Amino acid sequence: MGIKHENSTVLEKQALELKPPSMYQVVLLNDDYTPMEFVVAIIQEYFNKDKETAMQIMLKVHVEGRGVCGVYTKDVALTKVELVLAHAKQAGHPLQCVMEEV
Repeated sequence: MGIKHENSTVLEKQALELKPPSMYQVVLLNDDYTPMEFVVAIIQEYFNKDKETAMQIMLKVHVEGRGVCGVYTKDVALTKVELVLAHAKQAGHPLQCVMEEV
């Protein structure tokens, strides 16, 4: 005769509720004023991309109007957006950076 534990349904419910955190992509938006070299430097510095990858992302921003720099958890994505915006503002560039849930 098996003994059913009262808390087994609670544990099963908790296991079902656990899911991975939502992920967010960080996106740079094109403008007509921010120099391409500055965008490449931003991508290298804040998204740890090599120069060739940074150039590819910058060209995507330039041609398509937007480019994804990376996908992160919400807190990391938000921090990267804030750092990029602060750096661009300090440098006098209107570069825009946003995050979007994936």
